[in-house]
Amino acid sequence: MKNFWSDSDSIKFIDHLALRVYTSRLLGQDTSLVLHGGGNTSVKILETNLLGEQEEILYVKGSGWDLVSIEKAGFSPVRMAHMIRLSKLDSLSDPQMVNELKTQLTDASSPAPSVETILHAILPFQYVDHTHADAVVTITNTLNGIEKIKEIYGDRVVIIPYVMPGFDLARDVDRIFSEQASEKTEGMILMNHGIFSFGESAKESYDRMIDLVNVAENYLIDNSAWDVHYPSNNIMLKSNRNEIALLRQKISSVFGSSILFHLTNSQHGFSFSNRKDLERIATRGPLTPDHVIRTKRIPMIGRDSKKYAKEYKVYFEKNAAKVQGQKKMLDAAPRVVLDSEFGLCSVGKNMTEIQIISDIYEHTMDSILRAEKLGGFEALPDLDIFNLEYWDLEQAKLRKNKNSLEFEGEVVLITGAASGIGKACVESFLSRGSAVIGLDIDPLIQTLINDKNYLGLTCDITDEEAVKNSLDIGVFYFGGIDMVVLNAGIFPKAKKVSNLSLQEWNKVFSINLDSNFNLLREVYPLLKAAHNYGRVVFIGSKNVPAPGPGAAAYSSSKAALNQLMRVLSMEWGNDGIRLNALHPNAVFDTGIWTDDVLKSRAENYGLSIDEYKSNNLLSVEIYSRDVSELAAEMCGSLFSKTTAAQVPVDGGNERVI
Repeated sequence: MKNFWSDSDSIKFIDHLALRVYTSRLLGQDTSLVLHGGGNTSVKILETNLLGEQEEILYVKGSGWDLVSIEKAGFSPVRMAHMIRLSKLDSLSDPQMVNELKTQLTDASSPAPSVETILHAILPFQYVDHTHADAVVTITNTLNGIEKIKEIYGDRVVIIPYVMPGFDLARDVDRIFSEQASEKTEGMILMNHGIFSFGESAKESYDRMIDLVNVAENYLIDNSAWDVHYPSNNIMLKSNRNEIALLRQKISSVFGSSILFHLTNSQHGFSFSNRKDLERIATRGPLTPDHVIRTKRIPMIGRDSKKYAKEYKVYFEKNAAKVQGQKKMLDAAPRVVLDSEFGLCSVGKNMTEIQIISDIYEHTMDSILRAEKLGGFEALPDLDIFNLEYWDLEQAKLRKNKNSLEFEGEVVLITGAASGIGKACVESFLSRGSAVIGLDIDPLIQTLINDKNYLGLTCDITDEEAVKNSLDIGVFYFGGIDMVVLNAGIFPKAKKVSNLSLQEWNKVFSINLDSNFNLLREVYPLLKAAHNYGRVVFIGSKNVPAPGPGAAAYSSSKAALNQLMRVLSMEWGNDGIRLNALHPNAVFDTGIWTDDVLKSRAENYGLSIDEYKSNNLLSVEIYSRDVSELAAEMCGSLFSKTTAAQVPVDGGNERVI
């Protein structure tokens, strides 16, 4: 493990809190130490309050902050004296502890202090670092783990048997540390949890953390347990997108609402998922108990989601009967799936959740295999895992981060998404929580939106193979498709029929009609597998009910597309799939409306350009956002009983009316 401390960088930080931020970020940038909010750090600083009194303040990492990106504002300042007095209590409930921590903040705008605040307070060092180092946790999760830790570290560390985080852990640490610590003590090992280091300077505490973890890594190396072998057996994804969508549907049913299903395409994941001993080594429990709130206790092996849910219910009922208080069972859906054909898959409401789950299990696979080389991977008993999974404080974190966006867990495919109405649709659906697959012939589509829930793919929708490939990629990434917005199209330069070539006619029909027909045919099994039933919005045109001169190819292609919508509404209605059309008129912030097209259409009506732009009953201009917002609403619950509708977005047009 590399030590990232830099003397030239550190001299830039002139106070204790700034140095605290600096070394916290150093720890956070190493994923073998800290993953997604794991670990915490603190520093004790003597400050003068508004009354002119000096008091010792503990700055501890606040809830919701990651060490890799933490700033000064991410540390919660609490009064040390009160923390020490709390540590001497015989008991302190979780709600009481949380309340006490909040009431002792010196800055009311600070984040909620870590649940391990009291533990940080009682350690008699200015700087305290805590990580969940893979190497250390791996060793503690092996047969005779305590003996191995004693062998490795001797009197350099104090060993704390596993206790769930919170007040009980702090009290145990207070007792054991005072009994066992000596001048040689550099750190502390929490069995099945992580490691602490400390010192009187930021550098000393950080250096000790790196050194202590390196000792663990070297132990694994010396025992031929560090290098993890993943056979390179050229395992390829064999299953088609429809099979993936059906599995996602089954998991969503267990979960109770739509959920994303992501194939990581990890070669390690494919190899691990094809091990002959997979079920034996992967179903013993998580690497650390806190992972359970992200990954569930164990992954699902294969695709039998009903079996997994049944076994989860047994696990819940068995352990709920052993604890005080009534517990309500959480959803029984897996968060990690290990399948011989799909490899390592992650399940979550959005791609942020999925990325966390994927990263955690990538590290877990390595640790399991290393532990097996040391005598066997041994997780904590089910009851310990259950207690943390159903711990009120951990559940509160999840509730805090939970939102009620209507399309969270669902996936929309949008064509012609790089500009105009298509781009606006991307933004409207993302704002409602949807994952978005954007297709466009313009390569800009790939970098159009910086959002984890967005996947932009360059695709010529007139190319059948390109469409199939894009659907494969999209489904492998998100697990399926629930909604489609058919927006791609062209509006050629105005020409009377007498001057319109067959080549020009066919080009318009190929893009505006044929490509959509092909896409819908390919996407139908995916829409059929959507948990909340499939939905399709056709971006039509005012020209369907009210065609204009010089636009024969465009008007006819859009009319034919509209008729396809009506037919499919009848054919797919029994599958619960809803199809509706929007007919915008003159949306001038789109690529279709070039200066030449705008001038030509205005001249056809004997109007100026400004007059033409607001030529409707309400005298308003129509923008892409107006269309996209209605497109999103048409896919929502408000229109859950509407299909085959044609809705104008035109400000009121006399010819349409």
